[in-house]
Amino acid sequence: MFRLTADEDDVLRSQIVILNSGRGKYGKYLPHAFTELGVAMLSSVLKSSRAVQMNIGIMRAFVRMREVVASNRAMVARIEELEYGRSRTTSAIEVILEELGHVASEMKALKDHPKKNRIGFRSNND
Repeated sequence: MFRLTADEDDVLRSQIVILNSGRGKYGKYLPHAFTELGVAMLSSVLKSSRAVQMNIGIMRAFVRMREVVASNRAMVARIEELEYGRSRTTSAIEVILEELGHVASEMKALKDHPKKNRIGFRSNND
């Protein structure tokens, strides 16, 4: 069991729709919370059917929370992988665009050169 921080208390207060804080509305101490191990230990002490049902519900919530965290880790790893691939693709595109710029400037330079007069005999068809 541990005591929540003020920030955690504020987040929970907004999530579970508790009245706003103010004079006399709440106790002056921060609430306590159980860890998963604390809940398991508590279930060994409390033997009523209601306590057992609550313990099962809480343990299922912890299992679901672990699944969500694990899926988020997998999602973060996938996003990082996509970001790495995107940065490599961006680098390749930048190189290609730079090379295209060089080719375009060379083509313009060739196009801007005046045409040389041909030397030799010219027919009327030329």
